[in-house]
Amino acid sequence: MRLKTIQYYFREAFLSVIRNSWISVASIGVVAVSLLILGSSLLLVMNANYIAANLESSLEISAFFKEETTPDEMQDLESVLAERPEVASVVFVSKEQALEEMKENLDAQEDILAGLEEKNPLPNALRIKTATAEQVAPLSAELETYEQFDEVRYGQGVVEKMMALSRLVRVAGLITMVLLGVAAIFLIATTIRLSVYARRKEIGIMKFLGATNLFVQFPFILEGMILGLVGSLIAIAIVYFGYISIIDNIQLSLPFMRLVTDKALIKPLMGLLLLIGLVIGAAGSLISMRRFLKA
Repeated sequence: MRLKTIQYYFREAFLSVIRNSWISVASIGVVAVSLLILGSSLLLVMNANYIAANLESSLEISAFFKEETTPDEMQDLESVLAERPEVASVVFVSKEQALEEMKENLDAQEDILAGLEEKNPLPNALRIKTATAEQVAPLSAELETYEQFDEVRYGQGVVEKMMALSRLVRVAGLITMVLLGVAAIFLIATTIRLSVYARRKEIGIMKFLGATNLFVQFPFILEGMILGLVGSLIAIAIVYFGYISIIDNIQLSLPFMRLVTDKALIKPLMGLLLLIGLVIGAAGSLISMRRFLKA
């Protein structure tokens, strides 16, 4: 492709943006709003997944030993469970350690624990974390059959509900992103079609004089990409700085809520929005030009 041809393409693209300024502003606005919604949805899904992953990683099974279980049996069981592939970690918690932890948790109500020093009723236990949250319930059911354990707890009912909610958030987020992406393409196609329609006579003359479809189409593709680029930059600025501001306020008022704060994780998302903006602009132009470039 010759330099003059490239210059012609870019000149026509920028002239078209300026010549159809109101339509261009409308197109940029559509891209910005679409990507603003899409970017916000992506951040929402990212944080929902992050929270779900943190909750899943905190899940553990508490297996309480019977009083008559010997120390050797406890140690053997701990070793056997630690070697299983689905087990991420096993920690032995003695009855003395459990009492100390209870004291820390009930620091303001020490009178409740009065008298427990002489006769500690708490059992020895194993705290087991699995590699994935889905493995918690099956492993718990298996441990309940062990004669050495008196009781096995893992938050029955809560875990299943949390897993179902986590799956729902991920599926709903994926569907939302796909729908918003498709909607954005067709919104851009509609607005750019106005620009193409305004120049339909010019396109007809160019086709009559023998211009190829690519020659006619390329300036419009560049125009769509320019509009998509500007719109995506506006959306990125609003999403990025708005999210950082919201996160700062949440950390001050709700420090216990763990959200995605690592900018290294957020910046690739902004790059994705920029790429989507360019693709949407180009796709919108291609869709808009089809009816005018029939052989």
